[in-house]
Amino acid sequence: MNFLNEHRAATKRIQDKLQQLLKQHAAVQKENAALKQELQVAGKKISDSQQTIDELKQQTSILKVNADAMSDADKKNLKKAQSLHKEIDRCIALLGE
Repeated sequence: MNFLNEHRAATKRIQDKLQQLLKQHAAVQKENAALKQELQVAGKKISDSQQTIDELKQQTSILKVNADAMSDADKKNLKKAQSLHKEIDRCIALLGE
């Protein structure tokens, strides 16, 4: 009879541990799904920012070519575009961390 009680107790401990592991597994799966979603959103932001950077670089290149014929207002706009370009680069660097 003692052996049977020990066997039941051991089976109960195993079942309890299994239930605990199943709960932990479900929690980890939920967290993993949330992290994958976060990663996807961050990747989209980075992609959008990179596209903006590329566009600004192209605009900056065009403006540099025409810099000699630029008015003072155009030169100010060029400096602003360059400043925005640097700021976007910093933002992307922060997103990558």
